[in-house]
Amino acid sequence: MTKKYAIIDTGGKQLRVEPGRFYDIHPFTSMGLNFLKPNTKISLCRVLLICEGSNINLGHPWIRNAIVRGRVLHPCFDKKKIIAKIDSKHKTRKELGYRQNLIRFIVDSIWSNGKELVS
Repeated sequence: MTKKYAIIDTGGKQLRVEPGRFYDIHPFTSMGLNFLKPNTKISLCRVLLICEGSNINLGHPWIRNAIVRGRVLHPCFDKKKIIAKIDSKHKTRKELGYRQNLIRFIVDSIWSNGKELVS
């Protein structure tokens, strides 16, 4: 059994995706969190690599006619990051917390040259 996967560029990060799995990504800049409701279909065109068994299709920088299609499951948050500021001369401490907005989406299919990669 061979695995089929793609590497995409989203939110300034590279992510290895497989059909049927869900991933957490940063919201798109063109769309706000209010627009991305559950079951909203999304298509990602910035595909860097497609692996289908022993065949590897590498883009320069992206593969033409390659699309990763999926749908939004729900908006979510990242783990809380604690920022601590300590000033020893004034004996003050301050802790701030920050949680990044994320979108959880599931990959439905990977398309290359108009054909869907079937696993």
